[in-house]
Amino acid sequence: MSQQQRTQGAAALELRDLWVRYPDGTQPVRGVDLALAPGEIVALVGASGSGKSTVLRGIAGLEQVHRGAVLLGGHDVTAVPVHRRGVGMVFQDGQLFPHRSVARNIAYGLEAARLPRNERQARVARMLELVDLVEHADRPVQRLSGGQAQRVALARSLAPAPRVLLLDEPLSALDADLRGRLARQVRSILQDTGTTAVHVTHDAAEAQTLADRTVRLAEGRLAESSPR
Repeated sequence: MSQQQRTQGAAALELRDLWVRYPDGTQPVRGVDLALAPGEIVALVGASGSGKSTVLRGIAGLEQVHRGAVLLGGHDVTAVPVHRRGVGMVFQDGQLFPHRSVARNIAYGLEAARLPRNERQARVARMLELVDLVEHADRPVQRLSGGQAQRVALARSLAPAPRVLLLDEPLSALDADLRGRLARQVRSILQDTGTTAVHVTHDAAEAQTLADRTVRLAEGRLAESSPR
């Protein structure tokens, strides 16, 4: 998708003067303005404590926004509960359900949404193909490698077709070679599905590989933005 195509129409995700304050009074995010076009992948980079993950949690509704707004498709969702935002999230440790197989992990969000069984099965089959895990559909997740587990977590988050996908350092626990390969895979998957995504990482090379644009945070504020 070209930059010109991306800039037409409403932003898929927009942060307007976003502030997040913790109960102890600290403010890890202070006045962040950011807009993502539909299908755009943005990497948030910065030092530990710069506010990267807190921005994601504010978008998802996992942290209360003290000031400003989160908009999805032009609609203000700042006060909308987490489960009604249509936002997917992939965490560093994947957080897979150990009692479920690969396929049933992927199906979790679809089951919660009460999608008809035939549609659910078709969607799971598509996700398994997308992340190249068709042959592992019935495998217990405890028997997966680190890279495979993160692909399951990605597929599970993508299965309900979220409006925006948030990735909180999902590759950081992998070795450098695997991290590079998986970053390319994740980018390809996000492009294939047309998914708008925000990817948090401390690795500049990973950001360059995976994202269309890199945004650097420093002390809770947007410091700079650069294209791929």
